[in-house]
Order: sequence, then structure tokens, then C-alpha cells
Amino acid sequence: MKIGYRTIKTAIGTPISVWIAQAFGISNFVSAGILTILCIKPSRKQSVSSAWDRFAACIIASIFSMVFFEIIGYYPIVIGLMLAVFIPVTVWLKITDGIATSSVVILNLYGAKQVTLAYMLDQYLLIIIGIGVGLVVNLYMPSYDKKLRETQKKLEANYQIILSEIAKYIRDNDRLWDGKEITETEEILERASDLVALDRENHLLRSKHPYYQYFKMRSKQYEQLKKMLPLVTRLPKTDYISMQIADYFDRLSNAVHPGNTAVLFIEELKVLRDEFHKQELPKTREEFETRANLFRLLEEIEDYLEIKKKFKKSDVSKKRAGARS
Repeated sequence: MKIGYRTIKTAIGTPISVWIAQAFGISNFVSAGILTILCIKPSRKQSVSSAWDRFAACIIASIFSMVFFEIIGYYPIVIGLMLAVFIPVTVWLKITDGIATSSVVILNLYGAKQVTLAYMLDQYLLIIIGIGVGLVVNLYMPSYDKKLRETQKKLEANYQIILSEIAKYIRDNDRLWDGKEITETEEILERASDLVALDRENHLLRSKHPYYQYFKMRSKQYEQLKKMLPLVTRLPKTDYISMQIADYFDRLSNAVHPGNTAVLFIEELKVLRDEFHKQELPKTREEFETRANLFRLLEEIEDYLEIKKKFKKSDVSKKRAGARS
């Protein structure tokens, strides 16, 4: 069984906050541990935002408690009445993350049966310790670079398989492929999007993320690949130009990588188009349909490459000898 970082941070932060609160002689010092547990979040950004929401909600809750309990009385029904007013206020102020933590303060004040200035200060210190320790502990976040690199490699491997299978189908109508890489690719892109979003929230001062544009580009290319597949299945016969396109897909398959040499394949695609236009006009319906689908396939390939071309500065000048898309 794998223990996650949030579990470890909770296990470390909770006793620290209880120990500090106890050292300061705060009543209900164990509540500091509860506040710390509630403040452990998946990312730094969420932690900072949540800490502010919780602190603000706790301050408001203490004021509401003083008003309701001292005016109406210390009865269980008063807690319900106060929450009926307090919760809508937190929703209006957009600090709903603080409802759970402020409930701790409300119950502490109810249990004390009195709201004095000294006790209020005691509770404010409790809030600062509980939320503060949670915030400090949560500043450490694991790096997702390794996971993102692994996701990138797996995604590119799937693209290679998909392009290779397209080439096989065009060449010999090979229908043995189960297409599982298509489903896998969609799942990988979803996981990558979640990882990038989480990693971005862990870098508070970084506005751009190195993998954000990359996976966005691959996601757009994936949509183009899905458009190619039905066109490939509508090729009832093979001819010279079909074999040329199949070879082209093989070269694309062997050349998937993070860099940008798409311009070379776009140039090669122009040569293929020229050959396509030099072919004799189709004489049968089957030949016409084949030619039409091949033409549309060339259009989809070009769109696929244009997405990569716009992704980043071209690497052609550096890697012309080893062109890859």
C-alpha cells in the first residue's frame, strides 16, 4: 500500500500544531490539529487560497457566535439558527472552504458557555496556529516532471503505433489492429491535462508551464488522427499513390518527438500532392472514391502537421538531416 504525500504531511503537521497550541496553553488545543488536517490541500495555490478563506470564515464565525450566543443564549438550537445565517454569508463572500474549520471555532465557543475577550484571543491564536502549520507543511509539493515526461513518452509511443497502423491498413488492408491506442491516447491526454493543471498550481510565481502547450498541441493532433481513421477505412483498392502515402505514414510514425521539424514533412507532402495530380483520372466509381478519400486524407495530414508547425520554433536548421515530425 502506497502512502501519499497528503497523508504524510497530515501525519507531520497535525501533532506539530497540537504541540504548539498546547505549549501556548491554549484551551481546546486539540482543535489546532483538526484545523491543520482540514487545511492540507493537493496544491500550493489551493492551500494558500484555502488558508485565507478559512481564516476569514473563522473570524466571521467568532463574531457571529458572540452575537448569537450572548444575545439568544447557549442552546443547541441557536447553533442551527446561526449556521442558517452564517453559511449563506460565506457563500456570498465566496469563502465556503472555511465552513468546516469555522465550525470548530463555533463549537469551541459554544462549549465555553461564555465569550470573553481573553477567550476570543485564545481562539484566534488557535486559528493562526492550526491554519498556519497546515499552510507551511503544504508548501512542500512533489515534482511532477518525471510523471509528465513519462506521460509524454507514452503518448508519443501511441502516436507512433497509430500512424504505423494507418500505413499498414493503406498498404495491405491489415485489419488485425484492435485500436486500443486510440482509447488509451484519450485517457493519457486527460491525465496529462490534470497533471499540468496541478503542477501549475504548485508554482505560484510561474505564469507559463513547459508542458501546457505541448499537450494542448498533441490534443489537437489527436482530433486530426481521429478524422483520418474513417478515411483510411474507405480505401477499397491500393495503387501507386496509396503506397506512397503509406510509406509517408511510416516515416511520420518513426519520427514522432517533442521537437518541431514539421516543415520538412509539409514540403514532402507537397511533392506527394504533385504526384497525386499527375495520376490519370479515375475511370470507375471505386477509383473515384479512392482518389477522393486519398485527397481528403492528404488535407487531414497537412492540418496535423500545421498544428505541430505552430507549436514552437522550428528545429529544421539544426536537425534537417534527421527530419522528424
